[in-house]
Amino acid sequence: MSELKAETRQRLMHVSTATLATLLFKRGLKNQFIQSVSRLSKTNDNMVGPAFTLRYMPAREDRNGIEVFRDRQHPQRQAIEQCPPGAVMVIDSRKDARAASAGGILVTRLKERGVAGIVTDGGLRDANEIASLGIGAYHQRPSAPTNLTLHEAIDINVPIGCGDAPVFPGDVVVGDADGVIVIPAEIADEVAIEAADMTVFEDFVMISVKRGQSILGLYPPTDPETLASFEVWKKEHGF
Repeated sequence: MSELKAETRQRLMHVSTATLATLLFKRGLKNQFIQSVSRLSKTNDNMVGPAFTLRYMPAREDRNGIEVFRDRQHPQRQAIEQCPPGAVMVIDSRKDARAASAGGILVTRLKERGVAGIVTDGGLRDANEIASLGIGAYHQRPSAPTNLTLHEAIDINVPIGCGDAPVFPGDVVVGDADGVIVIPAEIADEVAIEAADMTVFEDFVMISVKRGQSILGLYPPTDPETLASFEVWKKEHGF
């Protein structure tokens, strides 16, 4: 897994997924937002980290009974122990929350190992407990099934689809209150710089709008005076 630069992580901690979606769209990437997941964790901080993936497939009854969880090499258990500190575990649960992707004990283990977060397009058990752990957590809806073997964990750290978004190991995952977006690893540094700049400009725009200014010529900045005023504002505020 490629190393995420500290300055890139720091920049992405302070930008929105909406801003990132716009910048990715400008680059022709239209499907990087993970659909149908919401934030479970009780925090206002962004979740940022390189993707470490786990893939589920439909279970076959003769190879996926309850006894498989006793196997130390079980892919779900191994993924929990292998996910690197600072990474985000992203799980392809086939957009099906009937069988939980993980529960409170496994997510606690991720937190104690220094993992940045967990995202699944399925469900998580022990949702209220996970929400209070202080680790980024996103899922479709709470899940407490009696059938734990509806899906089979089959592959670790391979390309997956999560909520219709393509996720490759090492891609940079960012989560905020709106949801989760995936930035291809090779453009993460440049997107983070541009997103940080765009966020400063949008702060300027918001202040201007609250003062009664029209958005015409301001957002987007088609009026030359807008950019001139922005440069003055940046100097006044130390940017």
